[in-house]
Amino acid sequence: MKTTGQFSFASVEEARETYESVGPAAQTVVREVARAMEFDREEYDERVTGDVVETARDALFASLLEVRVGSREAFEEWREAFDGEVTVTGHENVDRVVWHVGPTDEAVAATFQNEEEAAVATLRRQAFGRLYRDLV
Repeated sequence: MKTTGQFSFASVEEARETYESVGPAAQTVVREVARAMEFDREEYDERVTGDVVETARDALFASLLEVRVGSREAFEEWREAFDGEVTVTGHENVDRVVWHVGPTDEAVAATFQNEEEAAVATLRRQAFGRLYRDLV
């Protein structure tokens, strides 16, 4: 089993604080991308809305969530010891699983066979949508 990513949270408050802390980075990324796309001031003001920056913040936060990657056996062993609800997506007859534990005794997991990077990215989006969107 291995772990990738940076963010895992012991509390909802810790998740909220971290979500807020990535706001300035999201704003900078959006501004620099708009500059690279050669937006003039008028186009920037028209197209770069609060929703655009919030979407960047959501994506940045999600992309940094800590994810565990392991065999089906390692996941099942972890799951037996976990005292919370786990939502699993994917097929039950594949060998590998990625999972993330949220701050409210909930976790999300996805099964995969070969494409680890794709599974991790998908799981992070699912984790944000299922575990964090309503909290942050």
